Amino acid sequence: MKTIQLHDKTFEVYIPETGIAEIVNSVATAINNSGVEKPLFIAVLNGSFLFAADIMRKITIPNAEISFIKLASYQGTESSGIVNELIGLNQDLKGRNIIILEDIIDTGNTLEKIIELFQNKEIASFKTATLLYKPKAYKKEIPIDYIGKSIPNDFVVGYGLDYEEIGRNLPHIYKLKN
Repeated sequence: MKTIQLHDKTFEVYIPETGIAEIVNSVATAINNSGVEKPLFIAVLNGSFLFAADIMRKITIPNAEISFIKLASYQGTESSGIVNELIGLNQDLKGRNIIILEDIIDTGNTLEKIIELFQNKEIASFKTATLLYKPKAYKKEIPIDYIGKSIPNDFVVGYGLDYEEIGRNLPHIYKLKN
């Protein structure tokens, strides 16, 4: 489908499924070649669940683990600017090499909240990998280590990304049609 209707909005294909696979492969290859040992991947739910699953299938680093954290900041198509921690981690993070897996980084508010959560945890290293990045929306000084694809400040859905909780199951990434 070239266009889809979700609630009251129309979206058009932006990144086809094959393009997503290429992005995932590129990010996984960069992580695999980084030299990190025994990484603990932390996927930010709900949006990153497909990205995290596909990345983990491509990670060849021995003793890699994955866990999840759930944060929320979106209301409709706009970031609320307030990030709420919904589900936290139970593992001891001391001495761990952490790689955050994000579906999309736009304002950086969620990433900033994640970093706050990891302060004083005595982690060995902290890296961030994102499927999509909106450089024009990004307002923080926090480095992003692995960027799958930089995109304009358009609202996107599909491949885990949602519009008011629907559209996550779509195989392509769609952008809001103007």
